Amino acid sequence: MDVQVGDVLVMKKNHPCGGNTFDCLRSGMDFRLRCTQCGREFMIPRAKAEKNIRKILRGGIAVPRDPRKAD
Repeated sequence: MDVQVGDVLVMKKNHPCGGNTFDCLRSGMDFRLRCTQCGREFMIPRAKAEKNIRKILRGGIAVPRDPRKAD
């Protein structure tokens, strides 16, 4: 999955504050994400994050989760 720094991730599960959109601050084996609603930053393993991503927004435009499967 192609997640880059600066992307906004819409996740399947909500953060405890109620928000479900997160800014990607770091990508690699782990992601550092920031909740767009409350500003809390946290690290999450790549496998867990990729499983819970519903949509990737890059510049306000949705990006296919897997570019190889794009129609």
